[in-house]
Amino acid sequence: MKFAVIVFPGSNCDVDMYHAIKDELGEEAEYVWHTADNLDQFDGILLPGGFSYGDYLRSGAIARFSTVMTEVVKAANAGKPVLGICNGFQILLEAGLLPGAMRRNRDLKFICRPVQLQVENAETAFTNSYSQGDVINIPVAHGEGNYYCDEVTLETLKVNNQIVFTYKGDNPNGSLEKIAGIINQQGNVLGMMPHPERAVDSLLGSNDGLRLFQSIVKNWRESHVVNA
Repeated sequence: MKFAVIVFPGSNCDVDMYHAIKDELGEEAEYVWHTADNLDQFDGILLPGGFSYGDYLRSGAIARFSTVMTEVVKAANAGKPVLGICNGFQILLEAGLLPGAMRRNRDLKFICRPVQLQVENAETAFTNSYSQGDVINIPVAHGEGNYYCDEVTLETLKVNNQIVFTYKGDNPNGSLEKIAGIINQQGNVLGMMPHPERAVDSLLGSNDGLRLFQSIVKNWRESHVVNA
């Protein structure tokens, strides 16, 4: 499986993402600059964390208009797995690929520490290697991770089982209903604030994030009838 790691001016987690895919997962990965106008050769699309375009206006607001985002939308509509982490999640929200918006953290401070997440939906293309209710350790690093949506959208997320991860116990940023990650209705676009790519080896303090990437590959291989 071949992944595109999209790089925007200001991305700073692209190397971590590449390492997770190439070195820990053993799959193909390639850095793709934000000016790219074709992603057809890739099986999965990854939008890493960072501060795209300096987070001017608001996080992800400018990156949403990058040339490559036309191709990201195209890939999402074609059913390819699209994962946005932290700033990548913010960009997916701005692009309308996921519902809702991000606000400043409740305490108006940047948060950078490990947190516990609970797997709310273990039947997605991104979580099939977890079990329902699993509690995993994944770090966060953000200043605008306070997820918000209106009541109608929240009810839709619940009815369709689109809430994939919630914060266990402490709600570090004040997110609505402790939401840490959501998926689109089609099930192929996931956005999450915590960084699974920083939790792919026990030397990093946790390898709980590796199963997320393994889930993507497992789902892709099953859907493409690839035995490996």
